[in-house]
Amino acid sequence: MNPAFPVLWPSDLGHTIATRPLRSPTLPKPPEDQRWAQLAARDASADGAFWYGVSTTGVYCRPSCPSRAARRENVTLFDSLDAARAAGFRPCRRCNPDGLALAQQHAALVEQACRLIESAEDLPQLATLADAVEISPAHFHRLFKAHTGLTPRAYGQAVRARRAREALAEGASVTHALHGAGYGSSSRFYAEDALGMAPRRYRSGGTGEQLRFAIGQADLGAVLVASSAQGVAAILLGDDPATLLRDLQDRFPKAELVGGDATYEALVGQVIAFIQTPDLGLDLPLDIRGTAFQQRVWAALRTIPRGETRNYGQIAQAIGKPGAVRAVAGACAANALAVVVPCHRVIRTDGSLSGYAWGVERKAALLEREKA
Repeated sequence: MNPAFPVLWPSDLGHTIATRPLRSPTLPKPPEDQRWAQLAARDASADGAFWYGVSTTGVYCRPSCPSRAARRENVTLFDSLDAARAAGFRPCRRCNPDGLALAQQHAALVEQACRLIESAEDLPQLATLADAVEISPAHFHRLFKAHTGLTPRAYGQAVRARRAREALAEGASVTHALHGAGYGSSSRFYAEDALGMAPRRYRSGGTGEQLRFAIGQADLGAVLVASSAQGVAAILLGDDPATLLRDLQDRFPKAELVGGDATYEALVGQVIAFIQTPDLGLDLPLDIRGTAFQQRVWAALRTIPRGETRNYGQIAQAIGKPGAVRAVAGACAANALAVVVPCHRVIRTDGSLSGYAWGVERKAALLEREKA
């Protein structure tokens, strides 16, 4: 293992680790500059966030309007439709800024399909869902995955798994929980590995599950990596190794934590190298645990290209839940896989950095590193 990535074992946790100072965060662009960039790119994700009026035509439009680009000196930005109307502008006939944007129409269709999947006793077929929202199966499949990060089938499987988890947590028998959740047979449930452990172990709270872990040192501070039999289940960042270990215990209160042996060094080294040099990528099996909603948010985060950011509203729209901005923020805060599930790429609507479970300075440093 590279000596630049020292690994600390459980017996080392009483020692102090020196960390290099973090660089100051880069100041965000002024909001108007950011909006102008979105307007110039005809960014559909900005629809509903602001509107613009063109003095030479007297109309106001949504940012994604396909009309010919106007000169900047002829453009006025507005925070609301009322403000655009009060300034004397009339709605553009081409982009219909008073109606739903195309992205919002798509989000509404996906939302309708999600409700159908959640209310059905058995997982609906793709053609059935497409007919219900009156679009072709192929188009529906693309839209659903683009907005939720999951295929309709994967979303349905997550819904079934959630039902099984809830029933088991309430004390139902394994057979009753599986069939009540919509699994036609126990073999289908085990084939999907919906819980990541045996149902009886899940019903007991995961007691007896074993997580291997080790703590190493990166240039951004201490890094704790923990793995289950399925893959990496946690990557936590911080200044104090003991605090990271307590965090791991809080996240997996009934699991048995076992300090990794020498063979675990290589895996920890891969994770630390990826944190320090994102271009390297990270090809490791992951054990991503969360509710169906959290899984959708985390899947959307993993589609954000390196070097780019999104705001919470954009993520909410991407998963078909435009009104769930706070819930999206909560899912980001609950993420246990730092950097791999890149919640650091989510910022406020005004372009400023929001909170980060492992420190805003680390968030700024990660974003600066990825942009470089």
